[in-house]
Amino acid sequence: MVTSWRGWVVAFLLALDQPALAQIVITIDEAPEGAEPIAIVPFQWAGTGVQPPEDIASIIAADLGNSGRFAPITRDSLPARPTDPSAIRWNDWKRLGMNNLVIGWLRQLTAPGPGARYEASFRLFDVLERVQLAGERSEIRRADLRKAAHQVSDRIYEALTGERGAFDTRIAYVTETSDLSGARTYALYVADSDGFNAAEILHSRDPIMSPAWSHDGRRLAYVSFEGGRPGIYVQDLRRGSRRRVSAYPGINGAPAWSPDDRRLALTLSKDGNPEIYVMHLASGVLRRITDNRAIDTEPAWSPDGGTLVFTSDRGGRPQLYRVPLAGGVPRRITLVGTSNARAAFAPDGKSLALVHEIRGRYRVGWMNLASGEIRVLSRGRLDESPSVSPNGRMVLYATTMGGVATLAAVSVDGRVRQRIAVEQGRVREPAWSPFRH
Repeated sequence: MVTSWRGWVVAFLLALDQPALAQIVITIDEAPEGAEPIAIVPFQWAGTGVQPPEDIASIIAADLGNSGRFAPITRDSLPARPTDPSAIRWNDWKRLGMNNLVIGWLRQLTAPGPGARYEASFRLFDVLERVQLAGERSEIRRADLRKAAHQVSDRIYEALTGERGAFDTRIAYVTETSDLSGARTYALYVADSDGFNAAEILHSRDPIMSPAWSHDGRRLAYVSFEGGRPGIYVQDLRRGSRRRVSAYPGINGAPAWSPDDRRLALTLSKDGNPEIYVMHLASGVLRRITDNRAIDTEPAWSPDGGTLVFTSDRGGRPQLYRVPLAGGVPRRITLVGTSNARAAFAPDGKSLALVHEIRGRYRVGWMNLASGEIRVLSRGRLDESPSVSPNGRMVLYATTMGGVATLAAVSVDGRVRQRIAVEQGRVREPAWSPFRH
């Protein structure tokens, strides 16, 4: 981030300079004391070969462990490996301090290969009460085994916390690599929430910025500088098709989907100054929302669809303002900190993640919209691009560690911190998907 606001906008419009690999790895940097102990027994395998095509139990353990709320026991410490309730010796698990136990099995139904089908079952037990809390049996395609494991993690998480899990979601992010001649290549990727199954959506010699998920999870809007000029594109992830929806002279940036996915809020400077507009996607009709000599950018749509929060320097420094879509005067909502920018709504509409500057340090903050209070969540000097998980528990953001741009995540209470590492290079512009439909 640049200290000059107009310099920041120039940086926003020009090239990225942060290289990265596609695949990412999530590890816990800090977890709160008192994470709940849980045992996930390796699933019984019945099929071709010694090993199953995916280690379901290992995926579940990684998901729950990465949440910071659970502490899965290591496999070496398991006193037994039951796969049926009748084989559970409850006192053995109780003596280990296990509150909960997960068992299951995976069976091969058809011949091995890409189209193979499997049947899987899991059961979650309360060790102290000796009762089943959750369980399910399902038929799964080979390609969907990891997805099915994440869905099991979500069910376990919800059964034990009362909150919906977000393991079966995806993240989008932008990478940049350089060849021996120094030529840069940009790519837009989508991966599972744990970094696996990374798929390249777009490959380009021109910068790519600001990916934004539609609320049905089927499309991404983003900015691409193809031909040396910024344009906003919408890409259908299932069909692979895309179309350019905005290519006006000047700035075309910061797309944000309306809750009904029929409109995009965006920043345009076609009339001489960066302003917020709303575009009806089917017709292409634009409606201008702001009209000010300042720079207005980075719109964020409230979950109820009634208002937009955006960044503006109309008060001298970047701050957040809120404006009703039905019409009205924008009202400043951030009153503390040197500057505040890049708002992202929590799913309940009661809070915002934002970039909060204090004395030249840019950190991710969490703002209570009712009180105006901002709590600082991150600890870096250059943290940006916050994106809130669909269950409202975590904030994913871009940061710089050791001079390298990478990603990190923090829980909204600040107690859980994740480091999202790449083997080499740099990555930025993260966007967390909605729940899968």
